[in-house]
Amino acid sequence: MELERNDKNPIGEEMIIPVRCFTCGKVIAPAYEAFKPRYDAYQKAVTAGEKPKETPKQILDDLGLERYCCRRMILSHVDLLKEAAPYE
Repeated sequence: MELERNDKNPIGEEMIIPVRCFTCGKVIAPAYEAFKPRYDAYQKAVTAGEKPKETPKQILDDLGLERYCCRRMILSHVDLLKEAAPYE
């Protein structure tokens, strides 16, 4: 039986995420997948002029990312797969 590789996030968009923190080596990929939809909800509330339910700091605290190096990896990640590989 051959397994298919699933390179898509839950929304269906392809993306490359950092698997580990470059500084300390902690696995952060699952935290990024949980962070992204919550951060999108935060951004949507801010652009609509509403008070967001939670801030990025609260989201990262809830996900258990205490070290600033791991927080930096999550906050500064930009999905560039479509720009890096425009052809399928």
